[in-house]
Amino acid sequence: MADREEQLLKETKRAEKRAAEDIKQLARDQARRKANLAREQAIEEDQKEREAKRAEKRAAEDIKQLARDQARRKANLAREQATAEAQEAKKLKAKKQSPE
Repeated sequence: MADREEQLLKETKRAEKRAAEDIKQLARDQARRKANLAREQAIEEDQKEREAKRAEKRAAEDIKQLARDQARRKANLAREQATAEAQEAKKLKAKKQSPE
């Protein structure tokens, strides 16, 4: 009988020890999941910040490109107008110099 009681006591202690280990393992798992989640959130936040910076840079470059295009079109138009005016002036000069 004493052996049986001793056996039950050992089994109870083993069960308690196993339960304590399970609780510790659950706590470690929970801490690991929490750390992983925090790391993933930090990575996502960093990616969002980098994408926002890229978008800002792209927008600034687009504005600069639009300004360059507009300046180029304006210069081309001025050149075409100057050429047309020069041709018109030549025609008038030729018309004045030609005997009628």
